[in-house]
Amino acid sequence: MKAPLFYSKILLFGEYGIIKNSKGLSIPYNFFKGGFKLGDLSVEEVSKSNKNLKLFKDFISKIDKNIVVFDLNKINEDLDKGMYFDSTIPQGYGVGSSGALVAAVYDRYAQNKITILENLTKNKILVLKNIFSKMESFFHGKSSGLDPLNSYLSLPILIHSKNKIETTGIPSQSINGKGAVFLLDSGESSDTAPMVEIFFESMKNKDYSKMIKEDFIHTTDNCVEDFLNADFKSLFSNIKKLSKVVLENFKPMIPENFHNIWAKGIESNDYFLKLCGSGGGGYILGFSQDFEKAKAALSDYKLEVVYNF
Repeated sequence: MKAPLFYSKILLFGEYGIIKNSKGLSIPYNFFKGGFKLGDLSVEEVSKSNKNLKLFKDFISKIDKNIVVFDLNKINEDLDKGMYFDSTIPQGYGVGSSGALVAAVYDRYAQNKITILENLTKNKILVLKNIFSKMESFFHGKSSGLDPLNSYLSLPILIHSKNKIETTGIPSQSINGKGAVFLLDSGESSDTAPMVEIFFESMKNKDYSKMIKEDFIHTTDNCVEDFLNADFKSLFSNIKKLSKVVLENFKPMIPENFHNIWAKGIESNDYFLKLCGSGGGGYILGFSQDFEKAKAALSDYKLEVVYNF
């Protein structure tokens, strides 16, 4: 079975904000990947994945045919042969494990699919995002469709607002640069749905809603602009603000044993932390102007560099 690989993603900026129309910037992260394989159904891992794919197939078969149609016979044939999704993308870590699976299913089984080789107009990107949001809601209850979109296109995506999305270029990395964006492993996985639920509950509070619109979204938008313009001096001043706003207003989304470490970064300026995805566990995203300093300060944790500047 020849099947392409689909990669994980990192939402650099925009978690929670994009639900309320902030800007966002999502990049592919090729360190983790997944793809379809045929395996022996007597092996527990293969059998579990195969069963989950059957449930997913039942779910996508009910999506409105005006939106997307799948070749269900082909899926059934492959599942009977022992198809499973072989993935190194950690689940519940905010790096798009379900996104890669959704992209792989669409790529292999969607009829009249939009391919990455054609001229990807903004309209086609929105059509894809809509299809993926319907498919991925199987995993999260509600999905923006951005993770599968990123995985499918394997290109950085700039979100201007819900209905204005485009692929973009990001500043090229400086391999010898001292600064870095990195992932910090919290050591525990998390489930997206309850975190998003907490956010929507909080948004019913007038003051919280005002803070999101005036502070959180404004600072997120500035971070996106600074990053794309490679204005790293301004970026770090805005990241510090963002890290503070998140620590003060998204406490339930930050694992408790990281509250102090988060605050220490803001005090020392050695690193600044922010949510990676919905939070609650999984990875935490870090930014540092001097990665060696950040490494020393966070020597108890496993750090993974995503981008150098």
